[in-house]
Amino acid sequence: MTHEMVTIGKTDVQTTPLGLGTNAVGGYNLFPNLKDEDGLNLVKAGLDHGIQLLDTAFVYGLGHSEELVGQAMHDFNRHSFTLATKGAQDFSSGEQVISNDPDFLTQQVEASLKRLNTDYLDIYYIHFPDKQTPKAEAVGALQRLREQGKIRAIGLSNFSLDQVKEANADGYVDVVEDEFSLLHRDHEADLMPYLKDHQISFVPYFPLASGLLTGKYAQSVTFPADDIRSQISDFQEPRYSLALKAIDQVRPIAAAHQATVTQTVLAWYMQDPLISVVIPGAKRASQVEANAQALEVTLSPAEYQTIDNAFAGFKTSANGKSLADPD
Repeated sequence: MTHEMVTIGKTDVQTTPLGLGTNAVGGYNLFPNLKDEDGLNLVKAGLDHGIQLLDTAFVYGLGHSEELVGQAMHDFNRHSFTLATKGAQDFSSGEQVISNDPDFLTQQVEASLKRLNTDYLDIYYIHFPDKQTPKAEAVGALQRLREQGKIRAIGLSNFSLDQVKEANADGYVDVVEDEFSLLHRDHEADLMPYLKDHQISFVPYFPLASGLLTGKYAQSVTFPADDIRSQISDFQEPRYSLALKAIDQVRPIAAAHQATVTQTVLAWYMQDPLISVVIPGAKRASQVEANAQALEVTLSPAEYQTIDNAFAGFKTSANGKSLADPD
């Protein structure tokens, strides 16, 4: 089965329910030992294998990810895929400051367009909320850019439900991106139902929980201090053992579909009615090609429910995000 296309919010932006997160494409400030060539290859592999949403951000390599994504997509028809990027980080003082100032966001969009070497963005997200800008004013700046044809859909990332409501005062918000996975289910109770009621798409990031939901981890594991996973509670007890136990219940379903655990988990997200597009990241082209095969996996209602039940304990153990938001 090939999945139907997904429409983003109330716009005419359409894309596949499986996208590609590119924080490991040029995100040298996030991961050790990244090679530009690998990043270019994995973006091309995604577009070659039917993945149509590319999700990047200024803060991935401070513009370098956007530059690499811009290079990689040069060989493809620009209208054949959906391009999303994000901004809110102001480094003009030498320190990172989060800003939703309308003029600053406008400059950020222009800078992203240059780095990506394109004349429009399909989705632009305010990457993090700041503490001072009225949210509807920040969104208003993006609405003006939409009217100029520079962006097609307006997004928010890492906004609380109250902040989303404030930002959507004029009904301009089309899509919200936030952490969500079978291990981080806090948003199922309030944020995701609100979005569905208001025709706002939801795009979860970290859907594979930094690789934990791929099924590749054993009971004992340690990470070097410069590895992002060393800071994440999912890899610490008791969450780690509970996650491994739940993943073991996915394995027979994966085997029945001749699929991997990763492909089966991604298929679960694509069948969740509250999720629009799921955007797993990758470090190698081969991972992207394997992830793309999840588009061919269709779970039965009983299988979907079995996986849902296996991770039900994580609905009540809300521990927020894997990593702290920048202040």
